[in-house]
Amino acid sequence: MRRMFTAAILITLAPLSTPASAQGPCPALRKINVGVAVAPPNVVHTAPYVAKALGFFARHCVDATIIQFDGGAAGTSVTAVAQGTAISNLPDVAIARGLKGKQIWALAPRPPQAYVVPESVKTAADLKGKRLSAAGGVGGFNWLMGREVLRSGGLTQDDAQFISQGTAGRLPGFLAGQIDGVLLHPEDVFIVQQKKPGAHVLTMLSDLLPHYAFNHYGASDAMIAKDRELIRDTLAAMIEANRAIYRDKDKVVPIIVEATQKPKEAVEYAIDVLTKNCILSLNEGFVRERTEWTHQNNINTGDLEPDKKLTFEQIADLPLASEAVAKAGGRLSIGNCKD
Repeated sequence: MRRMFTAAILITLAPLSTPASAQGPCPALRKINVGVAVAPPNVVHTAPYVAKALGFFARHCVDATIIQFDGGAAGTSVTAVAQGTAISNLPDVAIARGLKGKQIWALAPRPPQAYVVPESVKTAADLKGKRLSAAGGVGGFNWLMGREVLRSGGLTQDDAQFISQGTAGRLPGFLAGQIDGVLLHPEDVFIVQQKKPGAHVLTMLSDLLPHYAFNHYGASDAMIAKDRELIRDTLAAMIEANRAIYRDKDKVVPIIVEATQKPKEAVEYAIDVLTKNCILSLNEGFVRERTEWTHQNNINTGDLEPDKKLTFEQIADLPLASEAVAKAGGRLSIGNCKD
């Protein structure tokens, strides 16, 4: 599968609150690069920003630099993980193809996106001959999911025209009529509903692929061996951030508005969707059945050779994620959300 190589963007945020001092003063802040799958991030990706702004990283003696990648499957993101220069989104296919690393935490085990189309498109079959988003490049997530939508209508990827674009171009491109089908996050669906009459959700990704595993952080084997405690503490801070999004909406909204550059009303809508549907993880986030289904689906669709199939344990470092949960105060549930 081809990947789009794009530049990474480094983001520095000043803490918006005084770090908690329950663990006492840090002997030293340990540096780490934390990747984010989209530039600018969607609401679902903002745990690192919340962790930095609310002092969770600092409380765990972590000095995190946030790096934005233009698509979670982007070559630069996977390369950064492979080289041990960052923890970032890591697809199972990359591991199966030889990247020496593991998924270490599921930021969001369930996909939150909707596939959005203009009024003229009523069914997936109507996408024949249309221009569809390949935000992040051919082989990126929008391209992969657009292909799945086409298949649901009895079409192939050759029946539509995929338009490569930066992830930031998805929403304006659809609003301007430059593309006819795009995978959008909840905050962007909110904006579309305000600005483009007749545009509607053709399908929710969670309905199209109900067992799909969405977003998993990964790290190289060498980095895990060398900096296991640092990775554990970094993940613990982001677990606390996800929990804050569930519990302290008023506190996190200004942080997420600044990070995403989206209107407050759209961010609030997205947070409600994410928390109501248990999109963001509260604990390890790994769901074995989702990981295994997604891995097998990559084989079924031809994105991975059958002889490269891995076990769950070869893909995921569940013990490391569990250590991070313990460092964050132990497992918990909020309402029906427990992953």
